[in-house]
Amino acid sequence: MQCEIDCEKIRIENLIRDAVWSAGADGVVIGVSGGVDSAVALALATGAVSGERVTALFLPSVSTPHGDELDVQELCSRLGVLLTTIPIDGIIDAYRSIDGFENNPQTIGNLMARTRMALLYYHANRTGRLVTGTSNKTEYLIGYCTKWGDNAADIQPILHLYKKEIYLLAEALQIPRAIISKKPSAGLWPGQSDEDEIGITYPELDSALESLELNGWKADGHLEERVLSMVKKSTHKRVPALNLAGIAPRSL
Repeated sequence: MQCEIDCEKIRIENLIRDAVWSAGADGVVIGVSGGVDSAVALALATGAVSGERVTALFLPSVSTPHGDELDVQELCSRLGVLLTTIPIDGIIDAYRSIDGFENNPQTIGNLMARTRMALLYYHANRTGRLVTGTSNKTEYLIGYCTKWGDNAADIQPILHLYKKEIYLLAEALQIPRAIISKKPSAGLWPGQSDEDEIGITYPELDSALESLELNGWKADGHLEERVLSMVKKSTHKRVPALNLAGIAPRSL
């Protein structure tokens, strides 16, 4: 098992290193939230290109737990990565001035995700670096992400890993215990929990998705049917925008 984890770490770091080299980029930019996914992605990026070539941004809102900032500071200190903190509440408040603005959790959550990604790309453009995503396979397959928000990136180094595999890597990378043990949350509102919002635990999701993938995406039982429905409804988040354009240029 340890050999498999070590090999996976090397494979991912090579992916990041090759992407940076191929693009002629100076390094990578990554948003760190205090959660295990971004912590693992940050550690892998640091191993790939060194801490000096990693820009870490912590982009809190009023609903971000104070403990997340402390965890991010400790993680970046351990990895030798410079951390920049940019609160996004002022930007979100500006949206509230839009006539007819709907101030509900889903609207605000999507705006937060897209605002954070806009800031990541601003810094990437400014420094000649690539945006490194932090999406895992479990959430990506069921669509638990914001289109052009947290699912946007130049590199997605952990997108092929189920949530349970993220935790295995976190242990191997010696991610701080406070990050590994905390309840997964997008921090969309006080007390928000990913599993409560989804309505299914991560172990259940991983098990159902692995079974579906193994059996040609044919559901067996109520849970798998429910998970398969999530996968189908979120297909638009994983494919290019529908269009009628051909790939090859037309003859002039």
